[in-house]
Amino acid sequence: MGNLAIIFKRELFSYFATPLAYIFIVIFLISNGIFTFDLGGFYARGQADLLPFFSFHPWLYLFMIPAIAMTLWADERKTGTIELLLTLPVRLADAVLGKFLAAWALTGIALLLTFPIWLTVNYLGDPDNGVILAAYIGSWFMAGGFLAIGSCMSACTKNTVIAFILTVSICFLFVIMGSPILLSAFPEWIPQFFVDAFSAMGFLTHFDSIAKGVLDIRDFLFFSVFIAAWLLASAVVIEMKKAN
Repeated sequence: MGNLAIIFKRELFSYFATPLAYIFIVIFLISNGIFTFDLGGFYARGQADLLPFFSFHPWLYLFMIPAIAMTLWADERKTGTIELLLTLPVRLADAVLGKFLAAWALTGIALLLTFPIWLTVNYLGDPDNGVILAAYIGSWFMAGGFLAIGSCMSACTKNTVIAFILTVSICFLFVIMGSPILLSAFPEWIPQFFVDAFSAMGFLTHFDSIAKGVLDIRDFLFFSVFIAAWLLASAVVIEMKKAN
């Protein structure tokens, strides 16, 4: 835990030592405001909830999270500091988890700073704050899924642009897998269990139910297992690259 905490602090502080964290947070907050109040028709709906706010999160994360994740390992490989890191008495698992948790914490900070939107809906009406809190937690877990994919893609290449493109592409696949539009396009001759299994792998399937207040431990378990699987893949890729 000591090495894990050191890596976590080092990575988190490094974000705020450069303009990266501040740019990310500012763009995230501005984008959420535009999507919620303008595109989402927050006032026009006349309902005291944050569904317009959370409905755009998967698509906002699709481009913002890869921008953070692409530097997790690609920069280390490009500058050669990954060799120094891996020669230190630090377990690979601590390095992978520490970097991931730092990026996840940055995302959590950006998410927490959207609290004025939560205050606004409470000022205008009487929302179910339990549902909103659950949606915030679900959004953060979903962001972790995007980051875990980005960690693995960043470990695969020295080029941050390639890492970004790969992450966006794979994340887009997992987003649309749960899209009602895509699911309705399946031919009728395809067995229903296959469609259900396909849908169960989609981010929207799990996040939409959480955002609507349907709390099912299986949704949070999905994101937890998903994150763990991709972080394990990150460690395997790094180990393979080291062997070469």
